[in-house]
Amino acid sequence: MTSDPERSPPPTDPTGSPPAPVAGWLVDRRGALLRLAGVAVAGGLFTRFLTPDRPRAGGQLRVASADVPRDGALVFERQRVAIVDRAGVRYALDLRCTHLGCTADVGADAIRCHCHGSVFDLAGGVVHGPASRALEALPIREDGDVLEVLL
Repeated sequence: MTSDPERSPPPTDPTGSPPAPVAGWLVDRRGALLRLAGVAVAGGLFTRFLTPDRPRAGGQLRVASADVPRDGALVFERQRVAIVDRAGVRYALDLRCTHLGCTADVGADAIRCHCHGSVFDLAGGVVHGPASRALEALPIREDGDVLEVLL
């Protein structure tokens, strides 16, 4: 009877241990789990950029009128909202970039999204893409000495 080399058991070294795996071919349980976790994390990050940002939950933001600087902006980072004053005219902007939902930063002359480089004017209009839509203007009303922004 002849032995078939493809069916013969793997050779062992003198200590009886199986041969070392060939790099890239055999994966132990830990390696498989680490690779699976890496694929899951990468997939989650990739999916984040393909799904639209969630709509606002609603509510309101109240602030004293005197807190908004003349010809400046008062930014609420947690709510991602800015109340802007331009020559005494006040308006509120949603600071979520219309490209992929990153939070834009308000500067002295423009609003910039540092994720992908979109630039908006201080009224929220697109100056430079990749964003193609203006920032959303939020309803604002003045109630005495208090400004109220509807989220």
